[in-house]
Amino acid sequence: MKKFLGLVTASVLAFGLVACGTDSAKERTEANTDSAATEATAESTDGQTYKVGVIQLVQHPALDAATQGFEDALKEKLGDNVEVTVENASGDNATCATIANTFVSDNVDLIMANATPALQAAQTATSDIPIVATSITDYATALGISDWKGSTGINVTGTSDLAPLDGQAQMLNELFPDAKEVGIIYCSGEDNSLYQANKMTEYLEGYGYNVSAYTFSDSADVSTVVQTACGSSDVIYVPTDNVAASCAETINNVALSAGVPIVAGEEGICKGCGIATLSIQYYDIGYEAGLMAYDILVNGADPATLEIKYASDFTKEYNPVIAKTLNIELPDDYVAIEMED
Repeated sequence: MKKFLGLVTASVLAFGLVACGTDSAKERTEANTDSAATEATAESTDGQTYKVGVIQLVQHPALDAATQGFEDALKEKLGDNVEVTVENASGDNATCATIANTFVSDNVDLIMANATPALQAAQTATSDIPIVATSITDYATALGISDWKGSTGINVTGTSDLAPLDGQAQMLNELFPDAKEVGIIYCSGEDNSLYQANKMTEYLEGYGYNVSAYTFSDSADVSTVVQTACGSSDVIYVPTDNVAASCAETINNVALSAGVPIVAGEEGICKGCGIATLSIQYYDIGYEAGLMAYDILVNGADPATLEIKYASDFTKEYNPVIAKTLNIELPDDYVAIEMED
């Protein structure tokens, strides 16, 4: 497979979000800045109002949580002085572009782009309106920036959902040391999925696995591709991929029937079809993106120079239903994902 050449890694510029427990980024921010937040809100309630448009690529738990975190942060800071309009593109890139162009025509004050195709559509639609993105794995890849220095240099900033890929490879090796063949399945239309697949291939080959990529172009191909991957793989890795996330049930129906376990790139995919993940909390990165949007709207911060922020804490999680079905016992330091009844 084509090797990744010199883009950023997951470990840079951590902003200290906590992936589980009560000490979340949201709670720490509230606890440490109560008086400052009150003062800032009072300052912003002198009649100034803001219109913010949100482009969310597709509806699934991870992106939903990020959008909710973003909205909560802005509402807590600005109250009724901000109007947030959320539009969902239902997984269609062309619809992302239509939504972005509509927001530009409406002259919104800021666009929030949730997922890579949403960011790319927003960035194509405007070079003037500030864009704050979230759920982006790698901004250099998403925006085609070759000389990455931590900020975009254009009207874009935001937060990343990149978990440490080396840690996920280590997790796969910890759980399945005797496996020989690892399949990686992802959407060929998502640049950040290709980035993750290339990096994971390097890490997994370092553990001695034979790694093969299986790609689908859209949701219609998922079932067939997963069947092919299961026929040749001892274990499958699914990166943070929006199409895969929206098709997690389909993936699970095929892989579980075949008895092939899946290590997932994030909690939402793991909840739908995986056995384990090393994951961030999407609400927290969305909330942090909301704070960045507030800084731009109220304080005049320049998105071109605001450094992209990354989660620094991650949680080993597992799907207790799939683990039981496959009769796989997880180590004690894995936390069970809360499943719906």
